Amino acid sequence: MQAPWLAERDEGAFQKALLLPLGLASGGYSLAARLHRAVYSGGWTTPRRLPCSVVSVGSLLAGGSGKTPVTAWVAGRLRARGHRVVIATRGYGRLGGDAVHTLSDGRRVRGDVAGVGDEALVLVAHAADVPVLVGRDRGVVGLRAISSFGADVLVLDDGFQHHRLSRDVDIVTLDGGFGFGNRRILPRGPLREPVSALARAHAVGIIDGPLSEANAALLEQHAVRPRVFQARRRAARLCRIGAPAREGEPATALAGARVGMLAALGQPAAFRRTLEEKGATVIAERRFRDHHRYRARDLRNLRREADMWVTTEKDAVKILPRWARGIDLRVLTIDLAVASEDGFLDWLEAQLR
Repeated sequence: MQAPWLAERDEGAFQKALLLPLGLASGGYSLAARLHRAVYSGGWTTPRRLPCSVVSVGSLLAGGSGKTPVTAWVAGRLRARGHRVVIATRGYGRLGGDAVHTLSDGRRVRGDVAGVGDEALVLVAHAADVPVLVGRDRGVVGLRAISSFGADVLVLDDGFQHHRLSRDVDIVTLDGGFGFGNRRILPRGPLREPVSALARAHAVGIIDGPLSEANAALLEQHAVRPRVFQARRRAARLCRIGAPAREGEPATALAGARVGMLAALGQPAAFRRTLEEKGATVIAERRFRDHHRYRARDLRNLRREADMWVTTEKDAVKILPRWARGIDLRVLTIDLAVASEDGFLDWLEAQLR
């Protein structure tokens, strides 16, 4: 569950004093982030250069800001334009110990949520024809992508802070409703590094925007060269847990429904906005921390709070259908609509050339 002080808000003297220990820790985290980036950008250590193009999709924010759907969209669209694309993801929370795991070869999937993490499985679902490789060192993953699949483009999921690998294009995503939060560094705020790091981005995607005036001004101040594009997460289909998405019904079925929201996300407010935009009324919520590992007990007594519950694809891969027996639990699938997508893709290909 997201801490309330992470969002943009006015704080009184008492609140600031109460959060002082987090502020001190934030200073240490900020210094470490700056030093880590400086080690690679200052020439002390040379990032690995792969014999293929590298596109990174990442964020300044810890938690959800649309990185995963943008990664899948970029990979899928570049493949449709004739590129040999492979997705490289760390597999946050994975228990598998192999240096590189081939989760998907573009046809078959080999792996489960324990071995590869939840976001990797969502990537496979949204970029079904693109190989997805999982590994902590994206440079090593990239070499496997080239040797096994002849990749000419490697797309990094959550790669903005992975400085050890050189890239041709850095795309940074921002949730339009959340922006930069309180603009402070972890753990005092939601940022992994200072906003000034945006100067190194080539493109910034505003997801479900627009940004507030204050956040838009901050973006303009620090993102001096990026191409800014707009995208929106759209609710696509509503299906029962454990059933294929094709067997579901259009998300318009949410109109007028009174539902509970089950989510373990970095930005759960974005999911609630999506439900409400489709006409649902959220009458109950059960939230957990991002990447939470579900257990059967997490679903106890849901029926007491709402007749129907809706969860995300990222959550659904961690919930066994038998845990939901007797519960009307649905999964809402999401797709991404990018404004002026052909123009953005033309620009992206030009950068890669």
